[in-house]
Amino acid sequence: MANLRDLYQELIVDHSKQPRNFRVVTDADRHAEGHNPLCGDRVTIYIKMEGERISDVAFRGSGCAISTASASLLTESLKGRTATEAENIFDNFHNLVTGAGETGPLGKLAAFSGVCDYPTRVKCATLAWHTFHAALRGAQADHVSTEKA
Repeated sequence: MANLRDLYQELIVDHSKQPRNFRVVTDADRHAEGHNPLCGDRVTIYIKMEGERISDVAFRGSGCAISTASASLLTESLKGRTATEAENIFDNFHNLVTGAGETGPLGKLAAFSGVCDYPTRVKCATLAWHTFHAALRGAQADHVSTEKA
């Protein structure tokens, strides 16, 4: 188990130091901005759709290692997926990091399985996902916050 934990930690560190798809999608159909006021994490998610398929997804922003790695892995996991597939992955990831229930196969996203043991880090891991979800629903320039208004 320690080796698996080490592998997961290495994956998160790699994605936080060298985030994938860290850019603006200039021809994005949808985007949303997210903010975690407790720690200052900020993210903007950009989505380009081709019909029901996500042809491109990227992010910009700043945040802690968990937040950045989560956004990076989100982009890798959801690019090329249909909106329905993305919604299912969103639900499975949310269940994983909150410990709220069963999850389907998540591949590299399973690296976040330990987050549920640290409630203050759940918001870091889910910020990009909630922001993606808002953008996918077409909430242009919507502001997503981890805190209730």
